[in-house]
Amino acid sequence: MLQTAMVAVRDRARLQEIVGVLLRFGLADLVDTLGLGRFAAQAVRSEGPPDTSRPERLRMALEHLGPSFVKLGQILATRSDLLAPEWTTALQRLHSHAAALPWDTVQPLIEQSLGLPVDEVFTQFEREPLASASMAQVYRALLPATEAGEEAAEVVVKVQRPGLRPRIEADLRLLEHLARLAQAQWPHWARYRPRELTRQLGQALREELDFSIEAHNGDAVARHFAGQPEIAVPRVHWALSGPRLLVQDYLPGVPASAVAADPLLDGPLLARRGAQAFLQMVLRDGLFHADPHPGNLLALAGNRVGFIDFGMVGRLSPQRRRQVLGLVHALVEGQGRSLSGVLLDWSAEGEQLGRAPPPSAARIEAAVEGFVTRHGPGGSGGRLVLSRALPDFMALARETGVALPADMALLLKALVTADQVLLQLDPQFDVVATATPLVRAQLLQRYSLRNLVRQRRAATLQWMELADDAPHTLRLLMQRLRSGRLQADLDIRHIDRLSLALERAATRMALAVVAGAFILGLAPGLLTMGPRLWGVPLFAALGVAGAAASLAVLFITMRRQKALD
Repeated sequence: MLQTAMVAVRDRARLQEIVGVLLRFGLADLVDTLGLGRFAAQAVRSEGPPDTSRPERLRMALEHLGPSFVKLGQILATRSDLLAPEWTTALQRLHSHAAALPWDTVQPLIEQSLGLPVDEVFTQFEREPLASASMAQVYRALLPATEAGEEAAEVVVKVQRPGLRPRIEADLRLLEHLARLAQAQWPHWARYRPRELTRQLGQALREELDFSIEAHNGDAVARHFAGQPEIAVPRVHWALSGPRLLVQDYLPGVPASAVAADPLLDGPLLARRGAQAFLQMVLRDGLFHADPHPGNLLALAGNRVGFIDFGMVGRLSPQRRRQVLGLVHALVEGQGRSLSGVLLDWSAEGEQLGRAPPPSAARIEAAVEGFVTRHGPGGSGGRLVLSRALPDFMALARETGVALPADMALLLKALVTADQVLLQLDPQFDVVATATPLVRAQLLQRYSLRNLVRQRRAATLQWMELADDAPHTLRLLMQRLRSGRLQADLDIRHIDRLSLALERAATRMALAVVAGAFILGLAPGLLTMGPRLWGVPLFAALGVAGAAASLAVLFITMRRQKALD
């Protein structure tokens, strides 16, 4: 605990505040487990709000602690593979709403970023915010027409709250230290991978603190949908935007819950277009909106779908996209074997990273068969509903001991959220009918002649690079062999069992050699000594019988080993 005390010197006030909030909401056991009781200062231990479950008390405590802990809770809410449903359900209700800062406080922040007074940049600016969250406030404004011919544009202005970065950096330092402490002192917490979660949290928060990253994300998604007028992404006004201020076009849309009341909007068409757009982001582009809740996915006039707020996005490598394509294809087709393969791949990935020992393949296959029976084609669940199937799939991973990669957990949670919004647009929405053509097109592209030629060319280049490096590598190896400086660092699982087996084998071999030498020394004399049986010396007959028995045992052992292989 000395390290905790040393870390706390720098951030002692914030640590005392965190501990006080946890105690106020009845989470004293968590404080005691982490050894933070002495930082409670004058905080009073409480049972928390009456008639409130522990998951709900944790949610309220995280909201009270501010943006760092709200984001941590949002990340944990995506981890149905690690946490039980009552915890993820409570954390999904986390919100980052905060009391609005007065205009007199916000105006200097905006003008500092713009470098000009607000009235010189905007022809109109509403002083009351559209939304107020723990990290930013959003306003509506109007930009004037330009001499270059651009028309007046209605925009939203997102301004960052003051003093966030020092507080968030202090929170990250404390959380990273507590994660190391938990993983080192309580091995049963290793399954939750606290250090990986805090790294993910730090990356997400630092990206959200720089609005330029959000603007670049939005621009990248807009480029991917260029030429698809049915999908709208707000244009960023780069000349006015920066790390703490974001100005972009206002999309005049309505949330999914309001579509049924507008006779000019077609809910099923909007659902189909929204699903196609989201699957395109995931399967083709590898950059997807990671928080597609109803406020971020809008229905626009002309049955266009609008995506806003790209502060939280997910990125998928080509290899991961191939895995996702296999997962979606397996879900659509109800292929249990393919689903098992996906889970085993993730399990092997986790094992290579030292996360956990691999779970039983037979257990995974049995669980997947039950999943396919419930959600596959012709299953008891009827048509596939992602918002029901994916939580069940993540629960299956948790029960079988498979920890999902962080990017996959984020994606699956985003798919569940998007599916819930699409079902508001069309309660009969059929994801299979929408996903099948796109999945088949991606599979055909993956195995197209052009793609195979590209892969072959890439593999050839890699082999050529390997061939170029081989002489130097072999020369270095030979030099180290000659000088006796070749070292090997091996990490073998169950090395203690292997050592014991080798020791036993060596003991048996030594006894066998000694016995063999003794027998060979006595054999010439024994062959002519002793009684005879049918004219054959008894010791010679016993030696022949022993040799025959040894050959039989050796033959049976070899056959058994061949059968096992």
